[in-house]
Amino acid sequence: MPKKKSTFVCSACGYENPRWMGRCPECGGWNTMEESVVQDEAAPAKPYKQRGGAGSDVMTMRDIETGSQTYISSGLDELDRVLGGGIVEGSLILVGGDPGIGKSTLLLQVCNHLSATGKRVLYVSGEESARQIKLRARRLGAQDSGMQVLTENAMDMVEEKLRAAAPDFCVIDSIQTMYRPEMGSAPGSVSQVRESASLLMRYAKTEGCAIVLVGHVTKEGALAGPRVLEHMVDVVLYFEGDHQHEYRLLRAAKNRFGSVNELGIFEMTGEGMRPVENPSETLLSQRAKGASGSCVFCGLEGSRPMLVDIQALATQSFYTVPRRTVDGMDSSRVMLLLAVMEKRARLKMYNRDAYINVAGGLSLNEPAADLALCMAVASSYTDRPIPADWAVMGEVGLAGEVRAIPQLERRVMECRRLGFTHILCPRDSAGHIKGMNGVFLHGVDTVAQAMAVLDILPAGQ
Repeated sequence: MPKKKSTFVCSACGYENPRWMGRCPECGGWNTMEESVVQDEAAPAKPYKQRGGAGSDVMTMRDIETGSQTYISSGLDELDRVLGGGIVEGSLILVGGDPGIGKSTLLLQVCNHLSATGKRVLYVSGEESARQIKLRARRLGAQDSGMQVLTENAMDMVEEKLRAAAPDFCVIDSIQTMYRPEMGSAPGSVSQVRESASLLMRYAKTEGCAIVLVGHVTKEGALAGPRVLEHMVDVVLYFEGDHQHEYRLLRAAKNRFGSVNELGIFEMTGEGMRPVENPSETLLSQRAKGASGSCVFCGLEGSRPMLVDIQALATQSFYTVPRRTVDGMDSSRVMLLLAVMEKRARLKMYNRDAYINVAGGLSLNEPAADLALCMAVASSYTDRPIPADWAVMGEVGLAGEVRAIPQLERRVMECRRLGFTHILCPRDSAGHIKGMNGVFLHGVDTVAQAMAVLDILPAGQ
């Protein structure tokens, strides 16, 4: 019986080695070498068909015609916001997320909208049968849609059907299930994912068809397959969320047509994904007013100001080492701010457990949330609630100073729109804002001053 020849390929960088290695010598990743079976030694080698180059000529920069970039509305305003205005013709988009988070549901809604507007749409599934797709479409109210469905995972057949159907928009669900029959490796391997994505990229650029690839993610939350996959595509979107929450977050990790700082918020319902058009009001609708440890902060997600509720609970600890539990913020940053509060504001946190939470399942990464977190901790420590019409924002340094933050005026305008009349902010930033009728800005220089303004200083200070 002829022996099969195998090689080991790094799933992170694509490095190949005839033997397995615990650590990839190219990128340094651990346990990333995966076995890939290649052609049998005794079998005749199949010719590997590869298309020729584009055959273009050298051009000077001033002779290149840009033309106008055409955007197609997806029918979901939140998705259009993250994409930078809509779906660009001839673009290659990669959407990743945990299993069951709603990727296929979201894209099926997009296909239904585009088909209703007269676009030729093809939905290719390598994981589900046509009957399963029809059942999901019935739940979304798209059972009478004119979009075409193909259940196939062999790339040569997919390419043939693509050229025959000539769609304007195509979804590949998922790229990890696609394979090229002339290659000996299994579907989902590094080489199969790379070559399948390369074929789809060439088709998208030459035919002007916008293609969306659905990608699986690893247990660490990164997209499965070679890292070169993210370099090949034009847009990389991550669909995030907790199955215990009804909200889903859509973020762009890469976008050649717009900003990567935009955030789209969706609500999972029985009829599909519903865009949340006013997230500030939605996130604050169930806020517990009059309770200590709650502080409203206005953050920026791209071009959108968004109000969120930062919650803190400081309780007496019965452990040798006090517990620190953080959800929605960087735990290292929280530890640093707790140390600043103990040193500069004289809060005795060494014998208290601290629990931090950002309501709604959001994740805050900007330093402007430092002061709001500190005030929430101080409010819980002293058991004195922060007034309901106050919002807090500012960066905190190691010396306890409150530093300026960007785009304070936009944050203040969002706070005023939702009825917040008092803003606690850095003194340097407050001096640059003029003419905010009905809003009082309280500028502070230190954390201790901020606690004094809110009247949440510990007894004896």
